[in-house]
Amino acid sequence: MTKAKSLKKFILLSAVLSAILLVLCACTLPFGKQPEPVNLPEGSYFEVHFLDVGQGDASLILCDGEAMLIDGGNSEESSFIYSYLENHNITHLKYIIGTHPDADHIGGLSGALNYADADIAYCSEEEYDTATFYNFKKYLGKNEITLQVPKAGTELTLGSATGKIIGPISTEAEGNNNSLMIRLEYGNTSFLFTGDAEWEEEAEVLASDYKVRSTVLKVGHHGSKYSSSRDFLEAVYPKYGVISAGKDNSYGHPHPSLLNRMEQEDILLFRTDLQGTILCTSDGQTVSFSVEKNLDADVYEATNSYIADNID
Repeated sequence: MTKAKSLKKFILLSAVLSAILLVLCACTLPFGKQPEPVNLPEGSYFEVHFLDVGQGDASLILCDGEAMLIDGGNSEESSFIYSYLENHNITHLKYIIGTHPDADHIGGLSGALNYADADIAYCSEEEYDTATFYNFKKYLGKNEITLQVPKAGTELTLGSATGKIIGPISTEAEGNNNSLMIRLEYGNTSFLFTGDAEWEEEAEVLASDYKVRSTVLKVGHHGSKYSSSRDFLEAVYPKYGVISAGKDNSYGHPHPSLLNRMEQEDILLFRTDLQGTILCTSDGQTVSFSVEKNLDADVYEATNSYIADNID
């Protein structure tokens, strides 16, 4: 074989090997560097229970024997919250959090404090002139728990999970845009809880340096058309979304425009108004969901019989 033929054979073989290597790299690294392997303690677990509290919010997070309750629905849900904690043998909460003082978020927290004690209590307001908020503080006092107003950047730990409060940014924020926004990480999975935050707070959080990208988004304000803007959804880039709303509520939640945005962004959606209590579990690498009912519900359809464009 001549040197020229040998050189051609070598070049051809190198080209073939390079092509194979490029294909392998493309298969194993489709979007860049793969996440580092998860290093979690043996027996570690992480669960989020998105509780069906009607037209309200309540999320119970459990990790390695520690518990966090974010919101508790209306006062009428106090007995349900009590029973849920009792049925899961949760007598202690590391954190009890009201994202903001609206009754449909803090009302049922009194039921939680009737059954369980807590280490840390957070809310976006320290004082609020309603009977529901007074009742919440009364039960905190009975348990000798001081209500704190955390700032953006406050760090959280729950078992093997870590987290941070990333909103509100503005100290002048009011109403829904003063909702505590909480992001939790467990291994390579992440969860964002937004309370009733609307476009204004979302924009301020996006303008900050806080990480927002998350595997699961607890959709803001029960699926209001004024929450979960397209910019926010594109930045968070969730694979899954969960909406907590009451069936046929008078607010028109979830709104058709919001459902349309979720579908266009290819976010796999779950809804308490259609599917009841929703359980999300994570192994640190992937998440899985189970629902109380109606697994095959058409979650992108505006099923609320009371829909009006002037309702938020």
